[in-house]
Amino acid sequence: MAPLIFCLLAAALAEDLTTAPPQSEQASFEGSQVLTIFAENRPDIEKIVEEENIDIWAENKTHMDIFLPGEKVDVLKGKFSANQINFSIKINDVDAAIREQNPPPSEEDEELDGRKGHKMNWDKYQRLDVIYGYMDYLAQTYPNLVTTGVIGNSYENRPIKYIRISSGKPNPNVFVIDGGIHAREWISPATTAYIIRELVENRGSLPADLQEVEFYIVPVVNPDGYEYTHIGNRLWRKNKSRSYVTCSGTDLNRNFAHSWGGKGTSGNPCSEIYRGRSALSENESRALANFIQGLRNVKAYVTFHSYGQFILIPYGYDYNAFPPDFKEMERVAIRASHAMARSGGQHYTVGNTAHTLYPASGGSDDWVKAQTGATYVYTIELRDKGNYGFTLPARQILPTAKEAYEAVKVIAAAAARS
Repeated sequence: MAPLIFCLLAAALAEDLTTAPPQSEQASFEGSQVLTIFAENRPDIEKIVEEENIDIWAENKTHMDIFLPGEKVDVLKGKFSANQINFSIKINDVDAAIREQNPPPSEEDEELDGRKGHKMNWDKYQRLDVIYGYMDYLAQTYPNLVTTGVIGNSYENRPIKYIRISSGKPNPNVFVIDGGIHAREWISPATTAYIIRELVENRGSLPADLQEVEFYIVPVVNPDGYEYTHIGNRLWRKNKSRSYVTCSGTDLNRNFAHSWGGKGTSGNPCSEIYRGRSALSENESRALANFIQGLRNVKAYVTFHSYGQFILIPYGYDYNAFPPDFKEMERVAIRASHAMARSGGQHYTVGNTAHTLYPASGGSDDWVKAQTGATYVYTIELRDKGNYGFTLPARQILPTAKEAYEAVKVIAAAAARS
């Protein structure tokens, strides 16, 4: 009888998660800071980071941006000083930065949004239902151009939606774009939604070769984590799978089936870079992989992340792993970087993932490059360079999205001709 009761309870839980995910008390970040630590004493730094399970926000060969919870700030600063590790304060008050990041809309804004047939705008970071509602609005408004669908469901049974922007051509070259793999990187879904808008609502201004490319865009690969950053923990990174009692969540960008389990991953479920029980163990990564494998003629793939302002080229799993067409990928990436600079005045560094940042195995870009044969495969790390990090203010959404769209146009033109 016990197994039957368990099944009924599980079914009820699944139904609840589908219709009304449980609300969470907002995590407090009072007293928390982000430091930049300089990597002259790398072994000592890595030892402290591992012992204290410190959340690394960004990293390269010369420095790390690290998050310190309020209750640990003084202790960890003391540890760094005792080990002669130099640091500076990057964000003095994380709690204030979060509160200021996304101001609530006014009643007038809400009323104006409702008149458009959707609530999407780029004045603030939007919730999942607004992004999905905008996608459905476009499908209803442009039925000959746009269709929407679901690639699968998340751990908490939310749909993972995609939008297809048709070329109207037989056997077109395909460009896949995704965002929101890491929950706290809010600028990523906002940017992908903006790219969708430009490709659909401003299609008449597109060059002819871009109109021949078919786009498949998944703006929020990790809907559970994304929603949780709005209602629970603003700085949550992983998905929300609950495989262990002590800690939950898997880093979806360490869970793909190319060199899974290698460098830059962790087998510790409490780690921010926990790779999962096995390759593609997570609903979200498996859904994206199956979806992309089902597409024909994939010529380009871009996954949007933040932060740091990089255009990263596979492979990332090791220092000595370069695809044979690396130089062509680099050529187009440099052109994309120049287009971004012309748009927003910001410099985006181009380079191989492992050499520019650090080795990281199990990433979606490595998997797509290895599995599909697509030439133009990139991870684009959006704004900024760390002054705000994951708390990038809403006022920077539009300039960031516009420069990202310029990169997409350059890559799409190359994909159209490949």
